[in-house]
Amino acid sequence: QVQLVESGGGLVQAGGSLRLSCAASRRTLRNYAMGWFRQTPGKEREFVAGISRGGDNIRYADSVQGRFTISRDNAKNTVYLQMNSLKPEDTANYYCATSAGIGVPANPSAFNYWGQGTQVTVTS
Repeated sequence: QVQLVESGGGLVQAGGSLRLSCAASRRTLRNYAMGWFRQTPGKEREFVAGISRGGDNIRYADSVQGRFTISRDNAKNTVYLQMNSLKPEDTANYYCATSAGIGVPANPSAFNYWGQGTQVTVTS
């Protein structure tokens, strides 16, 4: 079993930046593709970004393309999400998750382990 812990969320003004981290314990993340998702109350969990096991394949949601950057440091067993030019509509609880599948899936059902989430609030 993989335990994931997100950190780095907080309150920021529009246009600002945050960097989220997702640290894993018990298992090494190099065996998994990783994804970041976000969710607001009453809405479904939304794919934000994903990265393959080796880091050579990355995909983003259209809504964050050009503003967010996903990366991973397998030596540190950590995945990051750099978020720049934040907008109020980016406000959500952000989750990282692991996928044992091939490539970089975007469907939440393809991910098996999830963290507890970290809240990001962007004020206008």
